[in-house]
Amino acid sequence: MPNAETELKYNSPFQLLVAVRLSAQCTDKRINEITPKLFSRFPDAKSLYNIDFEDFLPYIKSVSYPNSKAKDILASAKIIVDNFNGEIPKTVEELQTLPGVGPKTANVVASVLYGANVMPVDTHVFRVSARIGLTKKAKNPLQAEKQLEEGFDNKVINKAHHWLILHGRYVCTARNPKCEKCGIAKFCDFYNNNFELNK
Repeated sequence: MPNAETELKYNSPFQLLVAVRLSAQCTDKRINEITPKLFSRFPDAKSLYNIDFEDFLPYIKSVSYPNSKAKDILASAKIIVDNFNGEIPKTVEELQTLPGVGPKTANVVASVLYGANVMPVDTHVFRVSARIGLTKKAKNPLQAEKQLEEGFDNKVINKAHHWLILHGRYVCTARNPKCEKCGIAKFCDFYNNNFELNK
């Protein structure tokens, strides 16, 4: 996957931030279905500045946890306008000052928008990196993040995040991983350990 990149569709840094926040515990496919109408009505932080919760919620009601996500996005829009002149913060630390933006969301945004050498760890990255053997006994996303950041060269870490996500979505799936179709099976701990057991 030489051109591995996010599957979320967006036209501006603000739209990426919103899409990533909405995608928590929801599929990118679902987010891409609702964001065209959402971004047509609310293209930037300024357009959300004086919008009431009840007016915004219908645009995202079909995603998981719509109430908390709506509150976070509306509050973030005001902070972005008031504290960052309408621009998306450029550092992971500043991004995490926005409501609902934790380490994973901040890392995704900083990596995609600004090329930050960080490794966002979601469920796919956590599972796939452990299966392959890129992480060893990582008990939580933060431990996995640290191991992966140490293991990948800074020149490829931005792509590595997307390699692992896409590999987890389409090949190394949670149930019934497609090991027979996997291009890196011979390097994979999971495949080699199971292959040995079946000999």
